[in-house]
Amino acid sequence: MLKAMRKHAKFFYVFFFIIILSFIFWGVGTVDKQTAVPVAEIGKEKITLDEYGRAYDRTVDFYRERYKEKFDDELAKKLKLREAVLDSLIDERVLLIAAGDIGMTVSDEELEEAIRNEPGFTRNGVFDREIYMRILQINRITPEYFENEKRYELMLLKMKRLIGEAFDLTEDESRQISGEEQTAKAFRQALLFDKRQKAVKSYVEGIKKQIKIKVNTSLIS
Repeated sequence: MLKAMRKHAKFFYVFFFIIILSFIFWGVGTVDKQTAVPVAEIGKEKITLDEYGRAYDRTVDFYRERYKEKFDDELAKKLKLREAVLDSLIDERVLLIAAGDIGMTVSDEELEEAIRNEPGFTRNGVFDREIYMRILQINRITPEYFENEKRYELMLLKMKRLIGEAFDLTEDESRQISGEEQTAKAFRQALLFDKRQKAVKSYVEGIKKQIKIKVNTSLIS
């Protein structure tokens, strides 16, 4: 099974990019001085132990839901899941820094639309502000905090899209794809998705070389 999970490592890497920020503000609770200690510092930005812990717990939940009883702590160690989660958080922060450097923004209209389309905030398919406020209250977070985090999430997605859309399949790559139309289309989309994710990763690695990054791995060992 370890081989199979490694085979899908790219999928999980993409998964981290997409979901960690969107979940990071759930169950915030009270942050004490210990959990506020930075696990990593990316330029002036910090990733706290509390932030890392929530991201790691969500990731573990995902693996357990996908692999059921086959997933355990020993397998998590073999996969270096703790390090992978931290790397993903750092990559996300690097992208957000880069987005800020080029002046990318998320408008209030974009933010409002995203919140209104959140399935958890709807009733009978329509956004319900009462549900929205109740969920935030249950999780002990303010609308301002949630909306700021949601804005960061949207910024991250826009930045990834901006980088990825600069790449397309070459004529040679498209020519090599054959077979039944629907199958060929699905394969073409998968190949393009993979190519664009590699482009994002390459971009992030390039930015990392320009930013001072300090990591305290002892806090997650």
